[in-house]
Amino acid sequence: MLSFFWAKCRSSITGHWFHKPRLTNTMSIQLQAAQKGQMLVLAGTSHPELAQLVASKLGIRLGEITIYHKQNRETQVEIKESVRGKDVYIIQTGTKDTNNDIMELMIIAYACRTSAANSIIGVIPYLPYSKQSKMRKRGCIVGKLVATMLGKAGFSHVITMDLHQKEIQGFFSFPVDNLRASAFLIDYIQTSLPDYRNAVIVARNPNSVKRATSYAERLRLGIAVIHGEERMAECEEDDGRTSPPLQDNTQVKDAFGLELLPQVAAKEKPPFNVVGDVGGRIAIIVDDMIDDVVAFVKVAEILKDRGAYKVLVVATHGILSSDAPRLIEDSSIDEVVVTNTIPHEVQKMQCHKIKTVDISVLLCEAIRRIHNNESMSYLFRNVGLDD
Repeated sequence: MLSFFWAKCRSSITGHWFHKPRLTNTMSIQLQAAQKGQMLVLAGTSHPELAQLVASKLGIRLGEITIYHKQNRETQVEIKESVRGKDVYIIQTGTKDTNNDIMELMIIAYACRTSAANSIIGVIPYLPYSKQSKMRKRGCIVGKLVATMLGKAGFSHVITMDLHQKEIQGFFSFPVDNLRASAFLIDYIQTSLPDYRNAVIVARNPNSVKRATSYAERLRLGIAVIHGEERMAECEEDDGRTSPPLQDNTQVKDAFGLELLPQVAAKEKPPFNVVGDVGGRIAIIVDDMIDDVVAFVKVAEILKDRGAYKVLVVATHGILSSDAPRLIEDSSIDEVVVTNTIPHEVQKMQCHKIKTVDISVLLCEAIRRIHNNESMSYLFRNVGLDD
């Protein structure tokens, strides 16, 4: 009898009598919910206003965190509540103090990682160093370095907006959601310009033609392109101290007298020219960011000379470094429209032409969808790859 009992126990252990129950759809959803951590939103010091807007739209409070900047410029982070087993979303964007923003972001992420957070997602509306995504002379691709450091700090996902080059997503070893702000900017144009049908979308240079075409197709407007570069006065031309030595007419030859290197003429661009009709229309210059406004000011003057009666600059990221507000105020530009991915309240007090479009609802919806394991494709409806 005892041997029969042990035989039954062995058979149950080996699985002859025991069958694993199948999970129904309801049980699977409950299991996923149990495995999913609680949401916690932390904010860095770069843009607390945007973080507060996102948290209020999510219906939650910001997590308690204290960030110190010591006298020796070191950054110290102290999280005031438990992050163990939680899904942490860190909201931090790039500003003029780029290096502090990046270091602060990584320190917060590493603090969450060492405190056993379930996952760490970075919400970085403007990714610093995104313009340095190509090799320049003897430099390096800094965007790749930043992506590697973010991964080492503990991030498992990044939400950003309007990367300067879409290929930057390939630098990361984890998912990157590159959101687009074009829908909000197009809505601003349609609601704030009663006569926007009389407008033309302007590409500041041939490299931005695809972006301008995407805007023009959705607004059903024409397009114009600025081609060439401004002619410099002889007194302002390069004096040769930073240029390579002049080449003589002699060719580089090998030991047998054969020419090795052919003579290549220097590339010269024609003077500024407007390809397209802007006479009597509103000229809307579109770009992904506006930092150094000197080029925008020159383009606005040319458009006004060609007959445009109003010039707008529309961009996602308003960095507006140095004396950009003063230059805009004194220029032919009538209005500069940027989103609140970067704080620019000080610049707005210096220049009344700067207008802000709120994109916090887009970040809020992206966070909600990621946390609930929902598809992100809804946020890219009617958005082209060229935006």
